[in-house]
This record gives sequence, C-alpha cells and structure tokens, in this order.
Amino acid sequence: MTPAPHHTSALVLFSGGQDSTTCLAHALARYPRVETLGFDYGQRHSVELQARLVVLRELRERFPAWSERLGEDHLLDLAVLGKVSETSLTRDMAFRMEESGLPNTFVPGRNLLFLTLAAALAYRRGIQVIVTGVCETDFSGYPDCRDDTMKALQVALSLGMDHRFLIDTPLMWIDKADTWRMAEELGDASGVAGGGQAFVDLILEHTHTCYLGDREHRQDWGYGCGSCPACELRARGWERYRSPVHAGASTHERT
Repeated sequence: MTPAPHHTSALVLFSGGQDSTTCLAHALARYPRVETLGFDYGQRHSVELQARLVVLRELRERFPAWSERLGEDHLLDLAVLGKVSETSLTRDMAFRMEESGLPNTFVPGRNLLFLTLAAALAYRRGIQVIVTGVCETDFSGYPDCRDDTMKALQVALSLGMDHRFLIDTPLMWIDKADTWRMAEELGDASGVAGGGQAFVDLILEHTHTCYLGDREHRQDWGYGCGSCPACELRARGWERYRSPVHAGASTHERT
C-alpha cells in the first residue's frame, strides 16, 4: 500500500498493547516518518507505560527498516481524566455492565480527548496522519471507538485547526484473530528473515493488554490475568488465529 504523496508522516496513539503495536507496524510500513504518543491518565494497568518503552526498544533492535522511520516518542500526563472518571480502569472496582448497557471499563471522553491532544501535537510537529487502534468489530461497545465517531472527529479537528488531518484506523473492520494475522503479515513484509513470527513473538512477550496489570502469569497469548475483559478478548482472538481453519486464510480474504 502506497500512501498519498502528502501523507508522509504519522503520529501513532501507542499504549504498548497488542492493537496499538500492530497499528505502529502498519504506520512504519506505510509512512516515511512515524512518531508515537502515550497517555498517563491514572489507569490501573499503568504497567503498560513501561511495556510501551520495551516494545519500542525491541522494534528498533529487531526491525532495522522500521527503526529508520521510527522517530520521537511522546508521553502526556492526563491525570485529570482519571480524576473525573469513575470506571474500573481508573478505580479499584470489579468489572461489570452498567445500566447504560456499556461495561464500566468505558472511560467517557477518553478517545475524544486522546485524539484532540494528538491532533494538537501533530499540528505542532507538522504531522498529517493520526493512527489509532479503535475497532468496531471486536470491541466492548464503546461509542468513541466507532467509525462514525472517528469520521466526525477527523472533520472537527481538521476544521478547528485549519489543518487537514487523516485519522487512520487500520483495525476498524477486523476482529482480534485478524489483528494477529495482520501483525504476522506486516512482520513478513518488514525485510527481516522470519519477520512475521518475530513480530508475533514480540507482541506475545512484550505488549500489555490486561486491565489488572498482571505481568506474572504467562498465557499462550502473552501475559495477563486471563479473566478480565481485555484478556478474554485477546485470548479468543489468539485461539481463532491459531486454529487450522483460520490460519489458512489471509486478512484480505476474510474482510
């Protein structure tokens, strides 16, 4: 895939999880200049803030072609988001469904705020594309992960800053099994011998998804408690990805 001539730089919203790491590889394969942005908002699984640095280091060491394109990493302090959010991601409470029909892992306004600040940073650094791992296929019903939300934000941010942004959402219409497959395909195309398996292994060992911040228990699909919503979703995707039927088809054949 060749980007349009004016799309030469990208800012990836990068938490250090499976999805954002796959999105980072997507950006590195597509855009000549790539920077990363993370947020510290008082999340219970703050171990992801350390995991993201490990993933960046491993990417630089294992994938030379990607390393040449990988630029500055940014981390913004959004403690205020944790203070105004009464959710199981920012408070020590059990995971449950709310009367609204949304899980209490939903942090209201999180992606809206993330993308607004990402656009402000991208504006200052002359970056045209913002890459985020939101998805409307395997997700928890979060309204700020929907394609309509992303399209509306793209218009609002472009108008509000008088700067034409593209919000790139490579995972929007694929499930978690396809996300594993996409990672393998991106690794294969990286120019590294055995790059597909190497990149999948990197995601298994170093990315963090578990909402409880568990880095002690090693599952087949990586580290995590195995019971929180994020672990369950990642585990189901891994199982489908590894199944013989699923392994026989490419991402493009299933989407």
